[in-house]
Amino acid sequence: MTIAGALGIIASGVAATTGSAATVRREAAGALPDGRPIEAVILTGSNGVSARIISFGATLQTLSAPDRAGHVADVLLGYDDAADYAARPNYYGVTVGRYANRIGGARFTLDGKTYQLPKNDKANILHGGAAAFDTRLWRIESIAAGAQASVTFALTSEDGDQGFPGRLDVRVTYALDNAGALTISFAATTDRPTIVNMTNHAIFNLNGEGAPGGALGHRLTIPAAAITPVDCALIPTGALRPVAGTPFDFREARVLDARVRDGRDQQIVYGRGYDHNFALDKGLTAEPELAARLADPRSGRVLEVLTTEPGLQLYTGNFIDGSATGKSGHVYRMGDGVALEPQKFPDAPNKPHFVSARIDPAHPYRHVMIYRLSVQD
Repeated sequence: MTIAGALGIIASGVAATTGSAATVRREAAGALPDGRPIEAVILTGSNGVSARIISFGATLQTLSAPDRAGHVADVLLGYDDAADYAARPNYYGVTVGRYANRIGGARFTLDGKTYQLPKNDKANILHGGAAAFDTRLWRIESIAAGAQASVTFALTSEDGDQGFPGRLDVRVTYALDNAGALTISFAATTDRPTIVNMTNHAIFNLNGEGAPGGALGHRLTIPAAAITPVDCALIPTGALRPVAGTPFDFREARVLDARVRDGRDQQIVYGRGYDHNFALDKGLTAEPELAARLADPRSGRVLEVLTTEPGLQLYTGNFIDGSATGKSGHVYRMGDGVALEPQKFPDAPNKPHFVSARIDPAHPYRHVMIYRLSVQD
């Protein structure tokens, strides 16, 4: 559906509905300091789950869902004011690219040529650089209601953007169904060989953002027998370390708080908690498969994360230090939320034995991930 067609369906800011169709609404969401307008699109399913996505950073601003008693709460850390995502960046819910996570030394070699990238994480590059996709104003390309409510955002990244080769034409689609599943689809085409690794950086507290006690009481399951251990700069060493007998064994559900402070494990010391990539048992798949299950015993909310990618970054908000006030005046600190970021492995361009992040004109980029919300008694 075209933007004009979608806007024709939406009268006076309210989406038309037919039966149990998921609905979509588009609205103004403020402006950047230079005056450019930010827009928001609200997707709502019939079971009470809703998502609000803003055009700055193609950011998932809110994800609201009922608990076991039917009370609806927003389960994402972030800001009430869309402009704060530019003024006080913290990666809350943003679309990350061109390359999610870290590239060691902020450089890589492709087809014999070395590319130097801007350093924004000491000697390394994190999440594509300081002026990456999360800092851009995306175009709303289309919206639609129906069995799924969806919005597609588009962005053009020119050759040399943040030092990366090749022009990229990028699209991110958010689609919400009536069963509580939010599918996020990333696609990118290029005019020359390059590397791409995109994800969403939502940080969850399933008891409701800002709820007392944070997210470390959640129970987490990750079907992964190994992690990619890191050095003191959080760059993978290139090895695969078995999780058996370590604080990283989430093959059966475990409470995050039980081991997040286990200083006997040097990996926990390096990450200040969990900030590590899990090598998923499923590997790279054509269709999304389970990568994690997060359950909050207080509210009964359950989040399942599915992905086509081979890795999952577990991050317990270790660098969130209370310096920025979030939604509803809440001061977020370490452990107030947990991120589960599907991805290619960090530093894969410099580790040839990792799954490749290379794309070229004949082989475009595709990543499909799903946040699936439900309730347990």
